[in-house]
Amino acid sequence: MSKKPRAWQRMLSGRRLDLLDPSPLDIEIEDIAHGLARTARWNGQTTGPHIFSVAQHSLLVETLAARLDLGIGARGAMFALLHDAPEYVIGDMISPFKAQIGEAYKDVEARLLDAILMRFGLTKPSPALKALVKRADRAAAFYEATAVAGFGHAEATQIFGAPEIRPRGLARLLGPMSADEAEAAFLARFAAVGAQSGSLSV
Repeated sequence: MSKKPRAWQRMLSGRRLDLLDPSPLDIEIEDIAHGLARTARWNGQTTGPHIFSVAQHSLLVETLAARLDLGIGARGAMFALLHDAPEYVIGDMISPFKAQIGEAYKDVEARLLDAILMRFGLTKPSPALKALVKRADRAAAFYEATAVAGFGHAEATQIFGAPEIRPRGLARLLGPMSADEAEAAFLARFAAVGAQSGSLSV
């Protein structure tokens, strides 16, 4: 009888997260922040002394989402901050490669996100909130592409579309940030957003 392949990953917290059947009880925000701060966007093909991490991207998306809709609220902001949280265990794949893999990756990603949202007391996002975060995500991709990933303005516009807004403070979020700095900034923002709503499980 063949042994079932291991499907869990051990976290630095000591938790063992089953990737195929994730339990909210095995999810810690410290593990998420640590992993995202050490996961490179753009397959690492970015300028600067540090990778542009998924943690930094998440901070950018949350900022843009809040500017696109001033009434997003704490729960909406938290979803925006955590929208790519599954990548702390499955990594970030560029869109062209993700499209080739197909539904298998999306299925694992969706189950992880559901468990993460449950862990922090969040319900599944409404279609309107998902659409808002998607708009912010595409705007973030445009700014990252032109600021650190070597894209020209015209090429980025063709691929990602022209951003609807350019709020102040983007230079800070697009500038060099070490893994430790990105991790600390992500945790600080998580705590700040969580403090805005006493019903969130932070």
